[in-house]
Amino acid sequence: MKVSPSLLSADFSRLGDEVRKVTEAGADFIHFDVMDGHFVPNITFGPMVLKAIRRFSHLLFEAHLMISHPEKYWKQFADAGGDVIGIHIECNIDHKSLIKEIQGYGKKVCMVVNPPTDVERVYPFLEYVEQVLVMTVNPGFGGQEFIYETVPKIEKLAEIKGKNNFSFEISVDGGINYETAEIVKKAGVDTLIVGSFIFRSKDYRKVIEGLKK
Repeated sequence: MKVSPSLLSADFSRLGDEVRKVTEAGADFIHFDVMDGHFVPNITFGPMVLKAIRRFSHLLFEAHLMISHPEKYWKQFADAGGDVIGIHIECNIDHKSLIKEIQGYGKKVCMVVNPPTDVERVYPFLEYVEQVLVMTVNPGFGGQEFIYETVPKIEKLAEIKGKNNFSFEISVDGGINYETAEIVKKAGVDTLIVGSFIFRSKDYRKVIEGLKK
């Protein structure tokens, strides 16, 4: 089981230090939430912030673009140090074309699906993407309660992945703690994206190691 700390819940006043600490504590990736105040009701980081903190970790950075027009901005985040570009299935864009463009630039693609969205909408893209992220809270803010109704989506994705021998990894984001981690692990998840549960703890290493068990 892999763990990717979500910087949305980190201390923004010392973001570089937070990245360094979770890296040293055993994180596998760093999750960077990008919000535009339009696609979701919050505003977070831009590419300049990603560029500034990139030097604090050798880990892969996932740039989760919760924005209305990822096709306009993804390259800025790629150039700033993003290794995986997360795009939402809910965006009104040509997903297949954008996937090809991002991968042609040497980056990986994560397809993201929100809680109210039918998971079948991502099926046409499963053979092309490297990762599928199931949001287990409604995106926009950290510290929310896990939505249990999202678990069947994970199970369906895991089933399709196995039947078709697809290589994409399944990740979840939202409301993850020791209890909910066990639920999604059984459903077939590969990576846990975790914010509050890590950054509100006093011992990052202990929590990350506990989530991986």
